[in-house]
Amino acid sequence: MTRNANRYAVLTALVALLLALPVQASVNKSITIEAGETADGATTVNGKVTVGAGATVTGEVSSVNGSVRIEEGATVASADTVNGSLRVADKVRSRSLSTVNGAIEIGSDVVVDGEVSAVNGRISVGGGSKVAKGLGNVNGDIELEGSEVGGDVSTLNGDIELAEGAVVMGDVVVEKPRGSNNSKGTPRVVIGPGSRVEGVIRLERKVKLYISESAEVGGVEGEMTLDDAVRFSGKHP
Repeated sequence: MTRNANRYAVLTALVALLLALPVQASVNKSITIEAGETADGATTVNGKVTVGAGATVTGEVSSVNGSVRIEEGATVASADTVNGSLRVADKVRSRSLSTVNGAIEIGSDVVVDGEVSAVNGRISVGGGSKVAKGLGNVNGDIELEGSEVGGDVSTLNGDIELAEGAVVMGDVVVEKPRGSNNSKGTPRVVIGPGSRVEGVIRLERKVKLYISESAEVGGVEGEMTLDDAVRFSGKHP
């Protein structure tokens, strides 16, 4: 897929950053930007990166083989990793968040001015957080809890759940597997109580579709219709 090619291209870009950034760069060591500090960027190949609470990073925060953690109230231009998880605490601000192989965990009241993306990894977004553009992955579950996404939410092999009044301004999309991207099972899509999909639920394959009686959706298109959805009245189906 084009998405796969784009994500794996991150590897080359991250290594190139070692030459581009004069400070806070390493090959085999972890990097920590202390709480309240200001830095131009931080990148490592074999190590983790931690951005302390309230810190400001005007450039990219990245690792090739390691996790990235951004503590509460920090601001970073962008954060990404190839092989590792990305954990973002409450009240963080970033232009974009991405990983190839690893989960993305976003806390509450986080603002992402662009996209959130993963290839192989779960994505979760906490209450009050806002992603201005799209959010998606290839393999892994997606959970939005009281958060808002300004674009589409998409997956190929994963479940999608909107809970606690989550809002998707675009479409909710489950893509059809092609080539080697074979499904491990039937995806589950849950639109929970008070949640809203301004666009449509676009299904390129059959799923287990559950829509709360108090949820709002713009319709269901593709391999299923709204009539195929199981409606439920409790907190969970």
